[in-house]
Amino acid sequence: MNKIPALPQNIVKSLINFLYQEAKNRGFNRVVLGVSGGIDSAVVAVLCKMTFGNHLQALLMPSITSSKSSLTDGIALCEQFEIPYQVQSINQYDEAFRMNHKDADLIRKGNFCTRIRMSLLYDLSQEIRALVVGTSNKSELMLGYGTIHGDLACAINPIGNFFKTQVYELAKLLNIPKNIIDKKPSADLYAGQSDEEELGYKYSDVDQLLFDICKIYDDFSKIDIKKLIPLGYNKEMLNSIVPRIKKNLFKRNLPITYKLD
Repeated sequence: MNKIPALPQNIVKSLINFLYQEAKNRGFNRVVLGVSGGIDSAVVAVLCKMTFGNHLQALLMPSITSSKSSLTDGIALCEQFEIPYQVQSINQYDEAFRMNHKDADLIRKGNFCTRIRMSLLYDLSQEIRALVVGTSNKSELMLGYGTIHGDLACAINPIGNFFKTQVYELAKLLNIPKNIIDKKPSADLYAGQSDEEELGYKYSDVDQLLFDICKIYDDFSKIDIKKLIPLGYNKEMLNSIVPRIKKNLFKRNLPITYKLD
C-alpha cells in the first residue's frame, strides 16, 4: 500500500489562486455554489469566500427529505464566515415529482432533487453573472457518488482531486465547524442516507484503495482485482469497490459523439 501523502503546507493559498485564476480565465469575478451543510460544500464555500469576498452567492435548497441539520448547519456556516446566502426550498418541485411519479424509488427521487438544485444554481448564475463552482471530491467521483446534470455539473471544481480524507484535512485547516466535520458523510438523497453505510466501508479505508488504484492505473476500466490483492486488500472489499468504479466511469466522460469523416 502507498500511504496517502499529507497536503502541502501552502495548499489553501494554491486553491485560492486556482479559483481566482480559473474564474478570471473564463471572464468571471463572481461565483455561486450550493451549500448542503456537509463538509465538501463547507470547504468549497469558505475557499470561495477567501477568494472572492462578497462576490459569492451560496444557495441552500432543502427538499422534503433533507435532514434538519443540513439547513441549520449550512446557515450557521454561512453566517459564521459571512458568506452571502439564499434559502430556496425545492419542496414544491419534490412534491410535484412524487405526485406524478408515485412508483419512483428513493434514488430517482433523490436524483430529481439533485438536478433541480443544479437548475436553480445555473439560473442564479445567469441572473447575477456568476460561475458555478462544484463540490464533488475525488472519492465520490471515482465511486460514482454523483448525479449527471446534478451535483456533477459545474464550471470549476477546487476539490475534485482531493480524496474524502484529504477534504477532512482541508476542513481542519479552514476551521470548519466541528459539528460539520463530525457528521456522517451523506449525499442527503433521502432520509437517513449514509455514504459509508451504503459502501459498507469507511472512507479512510476506501480512500487508501482508491489512492493505490490511481498510482497503478491511468485507465480505470483496466483495474485488475488480482493485482491489488498482493497489496493487502480484502478480496471482499475489492469485489465490492472495483466493479463500482468501473460501472460508474461513464459519469466522468463527456458525451460520445459520432465522428464524421
